[in-house]
Amino acid sequence: MAQVVALYRFPVKGFTQETCEELTIQDDGRVSGDRAFAFRYANALAPRERDGMEIWSKSKGLTRMEYPALAALKLSTDASGERIRIDGPDGLHVDEPLSDDGRERVSAAVTEYLLDSADARGLEAPGRLPLSLLGDADRSRFQDSARGFVSMHSRESLRALESALARPIDDHRFRSNIAIEGVEPWEEISELSRVRIGDLEFAPQEVIGRCLNTHANPETGVRDAEVLTTLTRVIGQAQPTFGRFLLPLHGGGTIRVGDTVELIA
Repeated sequence: MAQVVALYRFPVKGFTQETCEELTIQDDGRVSGDRAFAFRYANALAPRERDGMEIWSKSKGLTRMEYPALAALKLSTDASGERIRIDGPDGLHVDEPLSDDGRERVSAAVTEYLLDSADARGLEAPGRLPLSLLGDADRSRFQDSARGFVSMHSRESLRALESALARPIDDHRFRSNIAIEGVEPWEEISELSRVRIGDLEFAPQEVIGRCLNTHANPETGVRDAEVLTTLTRVIGQAQPTFGRFLLPLHGGGTIRVGDTVELIA
């Protein structure tokens, strides 16, 4: 039977993942602590609202797509979510509490790193500096859409893509919350009515359209794999997609590594 083989959350939008043994799915369908913080530009506007939910424009802050050099920074938060540590290629980069002063020091350290990288031009545009680190550990609000979703892909689809690319790739390139194993390649993006993970049932939402972010190596930030064209020209997709969004059907709960998974047509 299929099962969950890995779980991830991304405390700061655009930065590296935290590998978890379990994830808490909120009643609104988001993963607790996922995309809870973001670095926003100086000229970023306040969020808009849609159906009572915030929409933060991802073009007004740091993202991996525009700043692939962020992949070389390894970020972690403490158990309370009140401290951020970032290690760079040469060791510790910054380790600060999320006080006002601490946020300023973290923002300054990330700014210094990016200005010394190949992505410096992005921050040199008018209105982008100084960066501000926004968010708190108790809210997940910097998803790419107001609704927010849980994201899932299968290792079988990953292996099929590896074969087409003729090179190894891993989960982190796609920044999903859930990796499963024990299904057919691409089964998770087929016509499904429900997905059951452990004790929770999910309604399948749209498949996940992919962007140039997936071309960047998640360890180095170097664009080293033609993922989009491989999905369309080799695998035969009409549009490049990988993985699927999910929403809980009956409220939130906890999912764990090792939970059984059923993809129900």
